[in-house]
Amino acid sequence: MRKIAAFVLSLTLSAASLWAKTGTQETPQTARQALMEMFFSKEPGTFLKHLPAVTRTTLEKSGALAGLQQYSVMAGQMQTQGKNLQTFEAGPVLMAVDDPKTGQKLEVVVANDSINGDQDDIELSFQTYKDNQAQRTPFMPRIVFSMKTESGLWTLNNIAVTINLPLADPDFLKSITDKMRSAPWVAGPQVHIQAMPSQGVNQSPLNTLGSDASALASLRKIQAAETTYLAAYPAVGYTCTLSDLDGFGAAEPNEHQAMLISSGLASGKHLGYSFNLSGCSGVPATSFKLTAEPAGEAFGRRALCTDESGIIRSSADGHAATCLSSGTPIQ
Repeated sequence: MRKIAAFVLSLTLSAASLWAKTGTQETPQTARQALMEMFFSKEPGTFLKHLPAVTRTTLEKSGALAGLQQYSVMAGQMQTQGKNLQTFEAGPVLMAVDDPKTGQKLEVVVANDSINGDQDDIELSFQTYKDNQAQRTPFMPRIVFSMKTESGLWTLNNIAVTINLPLADPDFLKSITDKMRSAPWVAGPQVHIQAMPSQGVNQSPLNTLGSDASALASLRKIQAAETTYLAAYPAVGYTCTLSDLDGFGAAEPNEHQAMLISSGLASGKHLGYSFNLSGCSGVPATSFKLTAEPAGEAFGRRALCTDESGIIRSSADGHAATCLSSGTPIQ
C-alpha cells in the first residue's frame, strides 16, 4: 500500500513539474512585435537583430554595420524629445505619438496584417490630428513591411512604399493651392545679376547661365526661410537642418516641418548645386552659414554663400570654404 501511495505521489509531482515548465514557456514573438522591437526598442542591437543574416554579413563586410549599430541606439533616443509615444502589440493602432506643446498627434495604423506561413506582410497607414481633430492628409504614404522567419526569428525582408495623390479631389487641390500661395518661396525675390568690370575675362559675378541665376534664387529662398523660421520659433532660433524648413507630411507647420521651402530644395541637392547649412551655435541659435557649392555637371561654376547678415557672396574657385572666408559680395 505504501509503495502504491509513493508511486502516485511521484507521478503527481512529475506532472506538476511538467505543467510548471510548459505553463511558463514564453509565447513566440509575433511579426508585429518583432517590427516594434526593431524600431522602438531602447535596447542596443535590436534593429540589427531583425535583419536577415545575409544582410548583416554584407553590411559587416562593407563596413556599414557600425553606422546601423549607431542607428539602433538613436532609434531609442528619438522616443524622448518632449513627445508622448505609445506602442501597441494588438489592436488597430501600432504607435501613437503626440506633442502636448503643439496639440498635434500622429497615429500609425495597421491597415492590414496578412500572414502566410513564414511570411507576414504588415501594411501601415498614417493619421494626423490637431487638437483631437482628424486632419486630411491624402498624400500620406502607405508602407508594407514584409517579415519572414529565419532561424525562429522574424526578420525584415522587404519594404514597399506607396503614396496616394487624389489629383481630382477639390479639397486636396484647395489645400495645395492655399499652401503654395502662402509659401514665401513661390513668388520669391527678384534676381538681378549686375555685370562687373572685366578682369582678363569678360564675365559677371556669376556665370550668366540660367542655372547659376536659379541657384542664386534658391539660396535666397533658403535665406528668407531662415528669417521666417527664426520669427516663428524664437526658442529654437535659426536651424541648421534643411528638412526643418520643408513641410512634407505635416498637417500644420511646426519646428521640424515649417513648410517654408520645397522638398526638392530641402534635399540639399538642387540645380547642380549642393546646399548646406552650418554654424547654428547656441540655444536659441543666433547665427547660421548657408553655402551652395557646384557639383556634378555644375563643376567649374562659382560657389555661393551667405549668413544671418543677409549678404550673399561668391567664390570663383567653386569652393564653399573660400566663399565663406573671402567671397566677393554680390550686388
